[in-house]
Amino acid sequence: MKRVLGFSIVMALLMVSVGAVFAQDEVVIDWWHIQTEPERQAYWEEVAVSFEEANPGVNVEITVLENEAFKSQIVTVMQAGDPPDLFQTWGGGPLWAFAEAGLTRDITEFMDADDSAWRNSFASQAVVDLFGLGEEQYGAPFNFGPVGMWYNADIVEELGFDRENPYETWDEFIEVVEAAQEAGYAPIAVGESEKWPGHFWFAYLALRLGGGEAYEAAFDRSGSFTDQPFVDAYQYIADLVDMGAFQDGFLGMGYGDAGGMFERGEAVFHLMGTWDVGFGPSVCDCEELGEVRQWAKFPVIEGGAGNPTDVFGGGDGFAVGANAPDEAVAFLQYITSAEVQESNTWVLPTHTNNVEAVADNIYGEDWTSAMSEAGVIVSFLDQFYPPALGEAVNDTVETVFAGAATPEEAAQALEDIAVFELEF
Repeated sequence: MKRVLGFSIVMALLMVSVGAVFAQDEVVIDWWHIQTEPERQAYWEEVAVSFEEANPGVNVEITVLENEAFKSQIVTVMQAGDPPDLFQTWGGGPLWAFAEAGLTRDITEFMDADDSAWRNSFASQAVVDLFGLGEEQYGAPFNFGPVGMWYNADIVEELGFDRENPYETWDEFIEVVEAAQEAGYAPIAVGESEKWPGHFWFAYLALRLGGGEAYEAAFDRSGSFTDQPFVDAYQYIADLVDMGAFQDGFLGMGYGDAGGMFERGEAVFHLMGTWDVGFGPSVCDCEELGEVRQWAKFPVIEGGAGNPTDVFGGGDGFAVGANAPDEAVAFLQYITSAEVQESNTWVLPTHTNNVEAVADNIYGEDWTSAMSEAGVIVSFLDQFYPPALGEAVNDTVETVFAGAATPEEAAQALEDIAVFELEF
């Protein structure tokens, strides 16, 4: 892991930029994040310690929660009116709901201080906007990148396909899937017991089939989630299940289980975000795949309305709780500074003008190219939509994975929730 160095100088500048005069009495920053892997926990602990050393009297208390546990517990503390000072967020609907309930702090004055130095450090204002609402800003993104198709290049080559470009279209992708089955590999690993990994398939399929127009129409209610692109997206998943494209027992396996299968070379594909890099040793007794692990865009669906370059993806960020001290805002600015981000080894901070990070990452050019070429970027549906609707996406996708609902039934169930959440 790269080490985080030179922070005292950076922090002196950051303290001036946010205009804070920190008290000598102890100030506690209650910080929640979901990076449960040991290396990533250690990384964030180091970031916190460096901040504390540069700011005597400031104590960063870290709470680490698994993704699903975090979603549950953050709602509990919010309902009690006791938000953490900094907490993990993906922006969009859930964060906006917290903001409308008065549970977040508006940090716009800090974001735009010093000729907007902080705001202008982000390459994509659209990404920053996910962490605000209207004229108010509640947080900032730490990274943003495309979900893509991770694949084992050695197995792909063994199966007789090009290790650098195993497919372009959906039909070509299915050819690889069928060849993997014949050779005794699990074609695709998915951790459907946690639901959110399965929704990646639905989201990308709907994007390729209907494009951004379908998503926009369903959201602004000029259309519906029962429109054909969404029904067909469920159908594509049902077809994959029927042909045995996913590993045995996928309904009982979580993200870590599926990631472990991929890392051990038992599965050919794993549709996942950029954070999947270096995941292996934390979930299985195996070495990292290294450059055997390759990344490709989601297949093009011939005849689909979506642009082949459109991207489904998202990013991690942190929002500021309503009662957070100024020191928490300074810590957030510190977290999103270029120097801190350059020390991060598992994700590419694509939202900043960080040339060095791109150059040092073997997938950096692919990721930045994917983001820059995308005409439409659809964020994580279970995070962007209002909470009940986001949950309904995951639940309806699971019913199709389980064969418990037809595509039409799943689409109607999602639409029923959308009518209530988006129209009333």
